[in-house]
Amino acid sequence: MNQHAVPGVHRRETQLFLFAKEFIMLDRRSLLRTSGVAAAGTLGAAAFASTAEASSTPSRVHHSFDPDPTAGVTRTLLQDNPSPAEGWKTVQTLVEIPRRKESGRHSHPGVEVGYIVRGEVSMEFDDGTTLRLRTGDPFFIPSETIHNARNIGTVTTMMLSTYVVDETKPLVITHTHP
Repeated sequence: MNQHAVPGVHRRETQLFLFAKEFIMLDRRSLLRTSGVAAAGTLGAAAFASTAEASSTPSRVHHSFDPDPTAGVTRTLLQDNPSPAEGWKTVQTLVEIPRRKESGRHSHPGVEVGYIVRGEVSMEFDDGTTLRLRTGDPFFIPSETIHNARNIGTVTTMMLSTYVVDETKPLVITHTHP
């Protein structure tokens, strides 16, 4: 039996195993070689920043004010169908939020079940809870819950949202800041 053979595994699978093992070992060696340099560089930069901060006068940080943080946000209707429950309907939308923009505080007259197709958002609720959602994450928002989706990523966020809502009320109810 070959010294590198793995019992119960065919030759080709053994070769793939050995390649993966060598790749991992190379990766670990590279990490060990470079981690010392990276740590020293980080400590040096932190020390320099501390010294510079201590010796300089405080600088003023200017945050730009966005007069319309919801500009460019779109909600494209994909489906609008009656629900099996009388008085309710099922609505599906594709919501797009550009970089550094937000949906604005709003609620829905029913539940929202969603999925982040692309991007990253901070889903902020009026009770102080915040969820960080990334591409591939599902989410659920209970009926009448005031929330705001803020794009914190580097691309336009796309969310697929399905609602089961009271058919007599508007899909989105906007709320001004408290």
